[in-house]
Amino acid sequence: MIDHVGFGFTDFDTARSFFDRALAPIGASLLMMVPEEHTGGEKVGGYGIDNPVFWIHEGEPQTPPLHVAFTATSRAQVDAFYAAALQAGGEDNGAPGPRPHYHEHYYGAFVRGPDGHNIEVVCHKPE
Repeated sequence: MIDHVGFGFTDFDTARSFFDRALAPIGASLLMMVPEEHTGGEKVGGYGIDNPVFWIHEGEPQTPPLHVAFTATSRAQVDAFYAAALQAGGEDNGAPGPRPHYHEHYYGAFVRGPDGHNIEVVCHKPE
């Protein structure tokens, strides 16, 4: 249903470093940088697995901070995301674990990333 989404970050390089590390466990990486001559000098990059679906750009962050959830193919990926995101400077906002109040097989982890955005990775598969 959603083709792509974009978030603003005060410091693009900090955000890029965070997402390079935090999204690696789910197989996502920076796939594209938009040439700055097309963005008025603003840094803009897109993350994904096959094509860019999560875009970051330098500028004013949204207020209040936004929440985005990325899909994991296993609970191990959720755990690895959480560890990588904390090592990349994220702050705990919900350790990996089941969240049966959301859905029977919901297993997720939440981290506050750059500019306070709530970054989540979730697996909907049973153990």
